[in-house]
Amino acid sequence: MSNDTNNTRGSNGRRVGTLRRAVVTAAALALTGTAAFAVLAERGAGQPAGAAGAAGGKTAGASTTIDPALPAPTVDMAIVRESEDDGKSVNLTLDDGPDPRWTQKALELLKRYKAKAVFCLTGPNAAAHPDLVRRIVAEGHRLCDHSVSHDVAMDKKPVSYQEKEILDAKRMIDEASGGERIWYYRAPGGAFTAQSRQIAAAHGMRNLGWNVDPGDFRQPGADTIVRTVKDQLSTGPTVLLHDGGGNRAQTMEALERLLLWFVEERYVFSFPKAG
Repeated sequence: MSNDTNNTRGSNGRRVGTLRRAVVTAAALALTGTAAFAVLAERGAGQPAGAAGAAGGKTAGASTTIDPALPAPTVDMAIVRESEDDGKSVNLTLDDGPDPRWTQKALELLKRYKAKAVFCLTGPNAAAHPDLVRRIVAEGHRLCDHSVSHDVAMDKKPVSYQEKEILDAKRMIDEASGGERIWYYRAPGGAFTAQSRQIAAAHGMRNLGWNVDPGDFRQPGADTIVRTVKDQLSTGPTVLLHDGGGNRAQTMEALERLLLWFVEERYVFSFPKAG
C-alpha cells in the first residue's frame, strides 16, 4: 500500500471524525435551543423574563391538559389577550369593582367617549352594588368574574378552594345582574392554574389576561399611568386598570386622558376574544 493511499485514508478518517463531532455538536445545540425555546414559551411569547404581569398570568396555568375530574370546558380555556376586532384596537379592562364612586366615574367617561370596557367584579362588591352591575351591562360593557376574596395566592391553594372562589363569585354576579352573561374570568394577580382555567371555561368564561399593566393600583400618578399605557401598547391591546380596591382618582384622571388619546389616534374600542 502506498504512502499516498495511507495518507488519503488517514485524511478521510480525520474528516469523518470531524464530521461526527460536528453532527454531535449541532444536535447538542439544537437540544439547547429547544430547551431555551421552551423556557421562553413558558414565560410568555414576546415577554421578557419575569414579566408575569405583562403576560397577564402566571406560568402555573400554562398547561392545556384537561382534567377528567373536572367538568369539560365549553369555551377555549387558554388565556386570552387578543381583540375581537382586527387592526388598531384596544381592550380596556377595569378590576376590583364595582365601587359606588369610581365605577360610576369610569362609566361616565366611557359613555362620553363612546368607549367600551370589561369590568372584572369581585363577588361581594357585585352583591353590594347590583345597580352598578346592571348599569355596566345596560351601557354595553361586559362582565368578568374576579373571584370572591381577590386572593393573589389562589394558585397555591387546593382546587376545591379555587373552584369555590370562582363559582361563588359567579353566583353573586349572576344574582346582581339578573343572570346576564359573564364573559370572562380573571384570576387575581394573574394566579391562574390549569384547573382554575378549566373550571372557568366549563362555565362559559374565557380566561382573561392582559398585555398592558401601568401599576395604577400603586397610585404612581396619572402621568405615569398614561405614559406606561402608551409605552406598553406595542405588546398587545388589553389594558389592565382598576376601578375598585382603593382610591382610584389617579386612574380616573389617566383614563380620561387616555380615552381622548385613543380617539385622536383612531383606536377601535374592542373586547377580548370570548369564543
